[in-house]
Amino acid sequence: MKQPVYYNIIYHYEKCLKKYGPNHRGMDWPNRKDLDKRFEIMMEVVLPNSRKPVSILDLGCGVGLLVDYLKHKGILSNFDYWGIDLSKKMINKAKKIHPDQKFDVRDILKKPISPESIDYIIMNGLLTEKVTLKQKQMEEFAKKIIKAAFLICKVGIAFNVMSTHVDWKRKDLFHWSLDKVVSFLIKECSRNIIIRMDYGLFEYTVYVYKKVCK
Repeated sequence: MKQPVYYNIIYHYEKCLKKYGPNHRGMDWPNRKDLDKRFEIMMEVVLPNSRKPVSILDLGCGVGLLVDYLKHKGILSNFDYWGIDLSKKMINKAKKIHPDQKFDVRDILKKPISPESIDYIIMNGLLTEKVTLKQKQMEEFAKKIIKAAFLICKVGIAFNVMSTHVDWKRKDLFHWSLDKVVSFLIKECSRNIIIRMDYGLFEYTVYVYKKVCK
């Protein structure tokens, strides 16, 4: 059976993993410092008054580098973690590195997760590279995966994409107009949106909540 076009992204990351190993380069991030900043911003989607442990789904988890970040910060015990990726190679490696955490190979577009069953969905880097996909193909995939994630969450989701307000664009990266993103979210998900563009990288992170944040 022919795989969906977005599987091309998986093959790209698996090549990076094979070349560089289970680290930031293997997940195609240029450096660890910027990746930690992304994790910091992603985790700030969690509201301060959230009961602990908070359940989080790390969608497109790769080898589970978010777990390393949470451990380093000493806050892993605050979270009930679940990592999901389309790549069996990624998940096998993640299970070896983090045997005490839950990881699964799963395509939520083909095998949905129960609605409002997890507090927060984290999508770090899932939508930053389109590799060989055309812009329209990537936008269609992004909309589907965001809608699916928002259905799963009880509280909210966080995702990042490349900004269109940059000095130059790379053809393999997913630059998505902020106006298009907001219009889509208001129509299909929620008006409770926070945009983060304050952390010094050529991207932005979006928090989308089920209810008004208090």
